[in-house]
Amino acid sequence: LSSSSAASDVYKRQVLGLESHATSVQQARANAERNQLEAARFEQADVAAVLADRLQGMSGLLVDPPRKGLSPESMQAILNTPPPQLAYISCNPATLARDLGLLCAEGTYHLQRVQPVDFFPQTSHVECVALLQRA
Repeated sequence: LSSSSAASDVYKRQVLGLESHATSVQQARANAERNQLEAARFEQADVAAVLADRLQGMSGLLVDPPRKGLSPESMQAILNTPPPQLAYISCNPATLARDLGLLCAEGTYHLQRVQPVDFFPQTSHVECVALLQRA
C-alpha cells in the first residue's frame, strides 16, 4: 500500500466466517487469536439460513461448500445480493462448473480466473479456486 491512509483502511476491514460445525468454529477462533487477527470473527450457523442477512454491505465473499456445491438457498442469497467479488473454493469440478454457470448465466458475475490446486499429489483429487467479479 502506498499511503498511510490506505494502510489504515486495511485494518478497518472485518472478516466474518460462517460454519455449521462447532469444532471448526472453535478451531477458527483459536487460529485467529493465535495469529492476532482481531478483525476476524466466526459464528456457528446454518449458512444457507443466514447468508442472505449477512450479505448486506459485504465487499467480498469466499465460499467453500461441501462436494455437493452451494445449496439452492445459498445460491439464491448470493444472486439476490451479489457482493462485488466472489471467491469459490471447490473440491468437486462438476459442482463448481454447475454453480459457476448459475452465477454467470444472467450476467450477475464474470468469471475472472480458475486455478486448480493439487493438495493431494498422486491422487485424482484436485481443489479449484474460482475468482468472480460482479458485472
